[in-house]
Amino acid sequence: MHKTPNMPEQKPEPFRIGLCLAGAISAGAYTAGVMDYLLEALEEWERRKKEDPDNTPSHQVQIPVIGGASAGGMTGILTAAALHGPIPPIRFTQSFDVMAKRPGNKLYHTWVDLVADDMFPILLETTDIKEHNTRSLLNSEFIDRIAEETVKVDNPWTKRPYICDRLKLFTTLTNLEGLSFNIAFNSTSSSTADYHIHAHNDYACFELNIGEAEYGGHGWIPLKFPECLNTGLARDAAMATGAFPLGLRARRVERKTLYMNDLGWLKRITRLNPVMRDPYRTINVDGGMIDNEPFERVRDVLNEITKEGKLLEDGRTLDHDSYARTRSSVLMIDPFPSKLEEFEDGDLIGKVIGNTLGAMMSQLRTKPDILADAMHSDKAGQYIIAPSRKLKLPGKEEMELFGADAIACGTLGGFGGFLHKEFRVHDFLLGRANCEKFLRDQFTMRESAKNPIIEAGYARVIDRSKFRSETDKENGLQIIPIFPDRGNHLPMPVFMHGRNWPTRKAAEIDRLRKPIKKRVEALVDDQVNTNWFQGVLLWIGQKILISGKLADAVLNNIRKSLRKSHLLD
Repeated sequence: MHKTPNMPEQKPEPFRIGLCLAGAISAGAYTAGVMDYLLEALEEWERRKKEDPDNTPSHQVQIPVIGGASAGGMTGILTAAALHGPIPPIRFTQSFDVMAKRPGNKLYHTWVDLVADDMFPILLETTDIKEHNTRSLLNSEFIDRIAEETVKVDNPWTKRPYICDRLKLFTTLTNLEGLSFNIAFNSTSSSTADYHIHAHNDYACFELNIGEAEYGGHGWIPLKFPECLNTGLARDAAMATGAFPLGLRARRVERKTLYMNDLGWLKRITRLNPVMRDPYRTINVDGGMIDNEPFERVRDVLNEITKEGKLLEDGRTLDHDSYARTRSSVLMIDPFPSKLEEFEDGDLIGKVIGNTLGAMMSQLRTKPDILADAMHSDKAGQYIIAPSRKLKLPGKEEMELFGADAIACGTLGGFGGFLHKEFRVHDFLLGRANCEKFLRDQFTMRESAKNPIIEAGYARVIDRSKFRSETDKENGLQIIPIFPDRGNHLPMPVFMHGRNWPTRKAAEIDRLRKPIKKRVEALVDDQVNTNWFQGVLLWIGQKILISGKLADAVLNNIRKSLRKSHLLD
């Protein structure tokens, strides 16, 4: 069809990428590093399109949705806020100052700088323990300060071709009350005819840059950072999805009932059992407890946009798993990718308790019907970035590390990054390095598939060699082209103890004994007056045994975990 003068030029369809940010606790520093490099790469590509169009792939990539759990959900909301201004990338140079603060980059400042280099003394402060009002084992007050700064935006929305202006953003929540519904059974007794069930998986869903008047009626809450429209709700959702059970304070989230009843993901419950309280207030803990990698929800949003998986009028079915036909992909960033663990057999009570808790958590998070289809490696619609690095320690052979073993924040069950800023710096820079390598060599499209979006983008690029994967030189064309020459795959500073792998000395860990003991005593003291007899026993136990022994046990576990991860000198 020839374009008439009055007909606007139709833009080519972009290749859409949905970001799924998995739970990570302090290893959110790694996820933030991945995001930092991803945004830098996309920004550089846009610049090259303008400066050197004949040698630059012309197709468009666009991110329409970011979804996450726990630290991933927090990073998604943080990213949306950061996109309202410049994000100067944190590049490693030989003069890189490990301990310098970098407030100009919201991703780095929030996850790496935090509020102190060593966060454990702050987590062990007792200022949050008030009479019969203890809310968590660790002091969570610093999170409120960080969350408030996270949603504070001074700039208007910065338009970027690779980010949808109406970006959809969601976090998973574990709703402790849950959405209740009942199933009617035929019964001999009317009292047992109704079978009550609670669903505890919940979501806080937002749509950027729309006002209340533009609300689409689908449960996606209007969010405008500069105008502070629902930013308080976004802040509370960020804290709620990261509220590690018992360890960190549970969080309240308040939403209009309308948003709950309209959300399609909850319709199976709310269609017949609508939420009646308005506003709807919930108490929530870590969203990762039930859904730690919500990639199927990210895929839902992508499919809604691209119509993939649906039958079209001409009889064709768009398939996001086909390299030839896919229009989108889910990109998951997961600092703790699951791996096959050897089962520790045994019927002693300690083993049974550990294995029972492990089975419960695994079953809570498992989505068999979805994951079974994702088992095949030959999928165009799903990719993952996870930690990977090589480590050479004195007197030992070089090791290839993956997942939690490759990051410093992975120790202590994910709380290791709170031990020292160096751990967080390492993981942020590793995230950047891993993302660069991934975009060059793994996030590619087979040239032989002749995917129409990628093929059109590379149509006028004469020399495609510099955009080919090193692992698949015949076919692999980069979906997001990377322009700088290949450099050192692992650019890392030398940390305090003389290596490019951060470590702590035993004396630096032992100094935590006093604040641990003090917090244990404060937690026990707060419970003494709840019941006089129980209080007497707690007081005697505390003075004679509990706090000192528990402090020693905690320190032993910290040292053991650090030693296992090669992080203890």
